[in-house]
Amino acid sequence: MTMAKLKITQVRSQIGTTAQQRKNLAALGLRKINQSVEHEDSVIIKGMIERVKHLVKIEEVK
Repeated sequence: MTMAKLKITQVRSQIGTTAQQRKNLAALGLRKINQSVEHEDSVIIKGMIERVKHLVKIEEVK
């Protein structure tokens, strides 16, 4: 059984965000607007996304 992958794209700037939100974006591997990364769907990744959901767009990849 393979886990689903999530494609996470940064759609808003880090300017004006808290230090914790910037750390979450960095931990996800996002540095620039419109940059995308793929991660396995896990509870940890979902928690990180939850903190920055207003800055990113999430898509499920098959």
